Amino acid sequence: MRTRVKMCGFTRVDDAVSAALLGVDAIGLVFYPPSPRHVEITQAVGIARALPAFVSVVALFVDAEPVYIRAVLEQVNVDCLQFHGDESAPACRAYDKPYIKAIRMQTGINLSEIEEQYPDACGMLLDAYHPGVQGGTGSSFDWDLIPERRRLPLILAGGLSPDNAAQAIQVVNPYALDVSSGVEAAKGIKDAEKMAAFIRITNQR
Repeated sequence: MRTRVKMCGFTRVDDAVSAALLGVDAIGLVFYPPSPRHVEITQAVGIARALPAFVSVVALFVDAEPVYIRAVLEQVNVDCLQFHGDESAPACRAYDKPYIKAIRMQTGINLSEIEEQYPDACGMLLDAYHPGVQGGTGSSFDWDLIPERRRLPLILAGGLSPDNAAQAIQVVNPYALDVSSGVEAAKGIKDAEKMAAFIRITNQR
């Protein structure tokens, strides 16, 4: 099975279109004001409208107020939601959209129990744990923490780049890779050569 690629943290239309033309499966838009990759709704509208067919738009939230999430959904053409906070399963499913639940991995996490809590999630995204930081750190985590048997499609994030994408696929065998800082020239600004290299390496596996 081909490993899918999601690239997250776009803030510019040109970068998102470039990623789409390179063959990315999904782009992530961050609706979390503390993040340096945060986009305003007007920015997100422009990015989503510029994408060609068959590229999914994933909206990322961290413990956001429902009224804000609904405002985004009313204006932005979103295909999937990604929740990076402490959202419960009922909160995640409240918007009639497919959703991904992100888990910040650390010793003691029981992924099987978490999967049981979110049985209708369309994927479980595993990211690195840093106190007070909700993803996008550029750091990886110990892949040995990931059980071999999983109920939900696994999306691997955390410190990925063209340098370790092949290893990540070989060791973890994820459904998809999620990369942000590993294909950037600066925070929120993508590097076309790094994006191309990441997709090329992933497609070779």
